[in-house]
Amino acid sequence: MRLRNVLIAVNDMDRAIKFYKEIFSLQVILDQDGNVIMTEGLVLQDAAIWKKFLGKDMIPKNNMTELYFEESDIEGFVKKLEESEFEIEYVNKLMTHSWGQKVVRFYDPDGNLIEVGTPMN
Repeated sequence: MRLRNVLIAVNDMDRAIKFYKEIFSLQVILDQDGNVIMTEGLVLQDAAIWKKFLGKDMIPKNNMTELYFEESDIEGFVKKLEESEFEIEYVNKLMTHSWGQKVVRFYDPDGNLIEVGTPMN
C-alpha cells in the first residue's frame, strides 16, 4: 500500500492554485470540477464539495495537520513569502530548533497549516 496524495479543502480554488504555484512552484496536473491535483502529491478540493461529502462544517486553522516542505534557502523563501501578494498569517516566524533546523510555520489562505524547514540530511 502507498500513500498517493494529501488532500486539503479550499474555499477559493483559483486563489489556492495561485498560492501554491507562486509560493511553492507547484503545477496543476489535473483539474476535475473542484478537485485539482498538483505536483508533489497535493490535491486541492473545493470546500463546498468536501463539506457536502462529510456533512460537516470546515474548521480552518484546526492545527490537526500540517503540510511540510523543505527548502535549503529558507531565508530566500521567507523573503519570497513576505514579498508575495498574499497576506501571510504566521504561526511562528523563522526560528532555529535546538537541533539546528530552521523552520517557519504559517497558514495558507484557507487556514491549512504549513511548515517549511531546512533539510535535515
